[in-house]
Amino acid sequence: MTLHTRDRDALLHTYSRLPVEIVRGEGMYLVDNNDRRYLDFFGGLAVNALGYGHPAILDAIETQTRKYIHLSNLFPQQPQVELAEMLREQSGLDAVFFANSGAESLEAAFKLLRRWGADRGKTELIAFSGGFHGRTMAGLSMMDVPKYRDRFGPFLQNCHVIPFNDPEALRAAVHDNTIAVVFEPIQGEGGVLPLSMELADTLRQLRDQYGILLVADEIQCGMGRTGSFLASAHFDLEPDVVTLAKSLGGGLPLSALLVGRSLREVLGPGDHGSTFGGNPVACAAGIAVLRELSGGLLENAAAMGKRMHNAFMDLQMSFPAHIEETRGLGCMQALVCTRPAAALRDVCLEQGLLVNVTREKVLRFLPPLILSEEDVDTAIAILRRAFESWEIE
Repeated sequence: MTLHTRDRDALLHTYSRLPVEIVRGEGMYLVDNNDRRYLDFFGGLAVNALGYGHPAILDAIETQTRKYIHLSNLFPQQPQVELAEMLREQSGLDAVFFANSGAESLEAAFKLLRRWGADRGKTELIAFSGGFHGRTMAGLSMMDVPKYRDRFGPFLQNCHVIPFNDPEALRAAVHDNTIAVVFEPIQGEGGVLPLSMELADTLRQLRDQYGILLVADEIQCGMGRTGSFLASAHFDLEPDVVTLAKSLGGGLPLSALLVGRSLREVLGPGDHGSTFGGNPVACAAGIAVLRELSGGLLENAAAMGKRMHNAFMDLQMSFPAHIEETRGLGCMQALVCTRPAAALRDVCLEQGLLVNVTREKVLRFLPPLILSEEDVDTAIAILRRAFESWEIE
């Protein structure tokens, strides 16, 4: 019985699987049970920023595991404190709450927002169409994509989803009763869509006018993926609240809610918690990740992202009938195709390149930040052959 058969038999079918059995990872590559190597350009869906088997992560995990794997939250823990201090320094925010996943960090954010709003008589939350904020009930309440929401209602009240990159719609939605606007600086599941500078300007203006909070969901686009630690920096935004996850734990479950100084006392003892949030082994891995980011990976993400983007622009010029747009920042890039891209993804897989499809027609690229010029060039060569095969069809 194959692993895929056993998987279908034993697990709930909440994920679509690729027809490959991976047995190990090495740097930028995954290796299957036939010892075939695949260049990974979606990096565990933005999780494996340092690739596979990175010695800094392995050493950090081994060292902390020999000390203790878990303590209760009755004790301060050195890995938690050190990682929180590093996140404060990198982000400019003031205090951190650790959880296990992006959805959990957003749940913590929503509770903080509701408590802050209750103290001021405010009740309304605003998010943007096409956004993705996790699959919990609160997250679904802040989204409008039918495939995530259908037949899961009713949802939370006073959550409003408005058109993305529409400053006038935002102005019409915000008023004295608004608590916060929740946004992704670059919508990931929405097709790698950056917010416009006009929308960023409007967000700043409305914060000044109404005293609202700006909440940046940087779960996919943060942690250096765009060449800046926070993607918000590209849009001259300084959020009051930030959520991080994905690559934060180096592949282990870890997320963080970061808040500014004025919000650090909103939640007190007993108001929120997580048994496993901020696991010391995961935090030790997170410390290793942040050290590597500070050691040149941010610059590499920016440089390799530019190389990817320029190469994608060339592909668009070569295949105008199949590529209608190239977009993204740093190592978060996309090719928007003129027809469903699943077949193209499958051709890439056959030729040894792992890419991801979102929104049906968008090829999404989220490679580890350790990628080299050679890795980019190899991926582009495979993509070119894949688009040529589309020409023949």
